[in-house]
Order: sequence, then C-alpha cells, then structure tokens
Amino acid sequence: MDFILKVIKDINSFVWGPPMLFLLVGTGIYLTISLKGLQFRRLLYSLYLALIKRKEDSPAEGDISHFEALMTALSATVGTGNIVGVATAIMYGGPGALFWMWITGLFGMATKYSEALLAVRFRKSNEKGEMVGGPMYYLTYGARQKWLGVLFAIFASIAAFGIGCMVQSNSIASALSDNFHIPRIWVGIVIFVAVALVIIGGIKQIGKVTSFLVPFMIFFYIIAAVAVIVLNIERVPSVLGDVVKYAFTPMAAVGGGIGFLVKNAIRYGVARGVFSNESGLGSSPIAAAAAQTKKPVTQALVSMTQTFIDTIVVCSMTGIVILLSGLWSSGKFEGAKLTSEAFNLGLGSGVLGSLVVSVGLILFAYSTILGWSYYGEKSIEFLFGNKVVYPYRFLFCIFAFLGTILKIEFVWQLADTMNGLMAVPNLIGILILSPIVFKESREYFKKTV
Repeated sequence: MDFILKVIKDINSFVWGPPMLFLLVGTGIYLTISLKGLQFRRLLYSLYLALIKRKEDSPAEGDISHFEALMTALSATVGTGNIVGVATAIMYGGPGALFWMWITGLFGMATKYSEALLAVRFRKSNEKGEMVGGPMYYLTYGARQKWLGVLFAIFASIAAFGIGCMVQSNSIASALSDNFHIPRIWVGIVIFVAVALVIIGGIKQIGKVTSFLVPFMIFFYIIAAVAVIVLNIERVPSVLGDVVKYAFTPMAAVGGGIGFLVKNAIRYGVARGVFSNESGLGSSPIAAAAAQTKKPVTQALVSMTQTFIDTIVVCSMTGIVILLSGLWSSGKFEGAKLTSEAFNLGLGSGVLGSLVVSVGLILFAYSTILGWSYYGEKSIEFLFGNKVVYPYRFLFCIFAFLGTILKIEFVWQLADTMNGLMAVPNLIGILILSPIVFKESREYFKKTV
C-alpha cells in the first residue's frame, strides 16, 4: 500500500504540476482576451442577475433558479480550500501568493463563464424530464468527442466520492473531534442522516438547502473576517502593499522566519486558487445546466460570479486575516490551525477565532458534500443511465459516513488526481467550442445590454 500511495502522490504532483496550471490559467487568459475582458466589463450586471434578480422574468426550461444553481455551485467550491488552501498558499508562498490567487480568480472568471454557457447550450432532458448537462454533454454533442465526455464523467464520479465526499466528512469529523471531543462515529451517523435528507430529493432539494445555507455560512465567515480587519485597520494598507510587492519580489527571511521566492508565490498562489474556485475543472457547469433560463449567456454571467465570490471575496478575507496576524512566517502553525490562530489573535480571543474557523469548516465541508453529490450523480447517470441514481445516492451517503472513521490519505491523493484530470477533457472541449461562446456572447449583448 505504501508503494501504491507513493505512485499516486507522484502522479498527483505531475497532474497538478506547472503544465496543468499553465493550461488552466492560459485558457483563462485566452478567453479573457477573446471576450474583451467580459468579466470586468459585465461584473456589476452579472452580480445583479445573480444576487438581486435571481430568476427569469417568465417560465423557462430548467429545474432550479439562477440563484439556486449558483448557490449549489458555490456550495461545492466554498470549502476547505478557502480555509486550509489559503493558509497553505501563504505559508509556502508568502504574501505574494494571495496576489496570484487573485490573478487566477480574475482570469478564471472567463473560463467559468465559458463552461457554464456551453453547459446550458448543449444540455439535454433526461427520462424524468430534468435538465442535465456539463462537460460530458458538450464534449459529446458539441465537440462530437464522446470518448472525452466519458473520460470526464469517470474522473468526476471518482472525485465526487473522494474530494467531494470522504475528504469533506473527514474534515468535519476532525474539527468536531479535536475541538469538541465528539466521537467520530456519532459525527458519521449525523452526517449520513444530514446528507441523505437533502440529496434524496435531488437537485430541487439541494438547491433549496444550499440557497439558504451558503449565503448564511459565507456571511457568517465574512463578518468575522471584517471584524478582524476593522480591529487592525491601520495595518491593512501595509499588508496589501506586501501582497503586491512580494508577488514580484523575493522576500528575505525576517526575525527567524523563512524567505520566499517569487516562483513559490506564483506556484502556490495559482495552485491553491485553482483548487479553491475550480474554474476550468468542469464541475460547476453541471449545476449551471439545471438552471431555469432561456439564454445560455444569462446563466453564464451568473456562474462567473461564483469564482469572484469564492476567490476574490472569501479567499481574500482568509488571506488578509492570516497576514495581519503575522503568524504565517513563524512556521509554528499550518492549514486550518494557522487560520484558526490568526482569527484568535485578530479578535483578541483565545477561543472565538477557533470557533469561527471550526464552524466555518464544518459548514463549508457539509455544503461541499451536497454540491458534489449532484456532480457525481450526473456523471454516473451519463455513464449508466437514470436507473443508477437512487443506488448512487444511498452509496454516496455510506461513503460520507466512512470518511469520518477511516484514514483516507490514499482516497485524498487518488481523488485529488481525478479532480485535476477532469480539467483535461473539459479544457479541450472549451477550446474547441470557444467560437460558439464568442458568437453567443456577441449576439446576446447586441440585444440585451
């Protein structure tokens, strides 16, 4: 097993290595240029559609509203990466890593827009009359490359059980066991029931729950972070200055800490940014395809706000809190512990920050399980048909329980590899079909905005 784990780790390092990150960010740059910076020009309009208008003026095909589709997608991306991933990026890449997370997010918005547009453009109606779509469908019916669609569905279904299920329930169990001394088996039972009660009702039930849970958990987390920022407002300009400065300049070791190279800032900032917002990986378009909409561009605009909220807003809050604390350079803490101690210090409390991070981690992880349950379901359905949906839902709940009581390093590594491999067929599909993205966008904005 140790040998197999080592092989998987080596494969994972290659999958998430510089070539993949260059392909992901490079695709975002290409789409940004071709769409003439649409994510910047239309950001306010897209936020209006997503957060204020929320749904179509008249009935349209689809199962859930714009807002519910966005919240389902956000439920899967606003997760442990926003707490643990940001801490890891800053610990190994320094303050400049946060800048490169921003860059990844800003260009990733164009990718998110494009994949959501294609998901709606090539979606289908299944045997139950539900709308289904995502990379496997636009690869099959748009790019005419069914084998790539099958590959994507295989990668996504495996990733769903790992990175979207067992890894998340394990994080919840660890948080409750370490901080509140609750036995893992009881956590597992509660998670099994909590997940089953939601996903048994399909996307409509998932949409209703996430449209309540996600805004609450993001608001709760941001309020805590804003409190830290306000309490340390005089140091914020200096911190932001360091973020920009050390994105391009090496940082020498100070006060017994460690130094940071620019290449590490880029590497960890880009890697953790992509891991957090999943732009280009092809997961969130599966939720976008279920939205009630008449125009693919409308949902695409809504979907691209997901990357903005996830990376530019939530990740920034975590990053600024960590940098304000000064603990990131000490080497004493890492991951969720670093974020927790940074909140403790920022709020002037020995327990309040830990509570914020623990509750945030639990809610983020639970919502991720719900979002990824749908991604995995639609991937399995594409491969084997509608008859497997209910057995899949039950099996997914079982895996959520198992994640709380098993050691899952192997599962984490394998699922992380599958998660990265999802990007390969997805990006091929986006690049092949990009002329359709550009054409649909031109026609929409001539008539609408």
